Amino acid sequence: MIIRNNDATTNRPEGDRILDAPYVFINMPDYLRMIKEEKAWILNDRNSITVFKGNGLTLVLTALKQGALLDKIQTDGFMALQLLEGLITINTPDGNMDMQLNQIMVFHPSIQYSVTASEECSFLLSHYNSFGDGGNII
Repeated sequence: MIIRNNDATTNRPEGDRILDAPYVFINMPDYLRMIKEEKAWILNDRNSITVFKGNGLTLVLTALKQGALLDKIQTDGFMALQLLEGLITINTPDGNMDMQLNQIMVFHPSIQYSVTASEECSFLLSHYNSFGDGGNII
């Protein structure tokens, strides 16, 4: 297995981190603290960081300020959203769903939805790509 790293950038000069390896430890409170200290958080209503990216699976930690909107999200794979802090409203084709702390919502591929932060919040988005026959998840 090839170990994949994310290199530091201008926005994240201390951003060197492992994205994929035989095992990856992800300290969510540390990453959340980091994205809320960055310039992007101060200047905008959101910030996020990819904490894992492997074949078929991507995990993104996202923080939103109250009132922020992620509009018309749609992916080619399954998406799971786990609320870690705060409150959000998910708008789906069938109506709105208010999510509370530690709840998870799973979306099938091609389902469009939006996320509105009812208050400052953070959540983990897990994107699973489908490969092969029968929609097997790898």
